[in-house]
Amino acid sequence: MSNLKPKTQQKSEREDKSASPRILRAEDLFQGSQEIGIEHDGKLYRLRITRRNKLILQK
Repeated sequence: MSNLKPKTQQKSEREDKSASPRILRAEDLFQGSQEIGIEHDGKLYRLRITRRNKLILQK
């Protein structure tokens, strides 16, 4: 007997995970600074807070 779940159940579990993304508060990420670096796939991205309090992501 296999321990694998039916494909329909596996798919619904994946959909559940993507339906509720992890939420992070900007103030927790920035910790008082105006810019942070995010490394993704070997590249560095800059996430910064503008003077108008908007978030800008730059490569």
